[in-house]
Amino acid sequence: MIIDISWEEESILQEQREPLAALLTQAINETIRLSEGPEEAEVSLMLEDNQRIHALNFEYRGVDRPTDVLSFALQEETEGEPNIDVEDEMLGDIVISVERARDQAEEYGHSFEREIVYLAVHGTLHLLGFDHEEDIDKQEMRSKEEEVMAKLKLERI
Repeated sequence: MIIDISWEEESILQEQREPLAALLTQAINETIRLSEGPEEAEVSLMLEDNQRIHALNFEYRGVDRPTDVLSFALQEETEGEPNIDVEDEMLGDIVISVERARDQAEEYGHSFEREIVYLAVHGTLHLLGFDHEEDIDKQEMRSKEEEVMAKLKLERI
């Protein structure tokens, strides 16, 4: 599995990046494994600020505000588009707002690491086709998130 992490937001210090990268990589790998995703998957993870994720949220979703996580699935089949067989198993891109992750960690009373890992798990599940539009789908997605977070020993307190 290939996980490419881009550190676009600069508040995470250089010495914090390696252990955080290891945790994020483990989380994405575990999410793909537990969801029976492709063994040779490739995911791009971008850690951004609120300004950049706000622009992306507006450009791609028409929502004029920052959000915590965006996922751009490359394997997603949409109506009217041909089904393209991609050889390299590139699942897509996940964009996380570091600022929102910090704020939400404080709001929910847990660590920044737990929150940013949760957002990576959530984003990965979207890349794998999970969503939370309908209650039944939301329950399935939440169950997967909790399963992965428990495996990582990052359950809710």
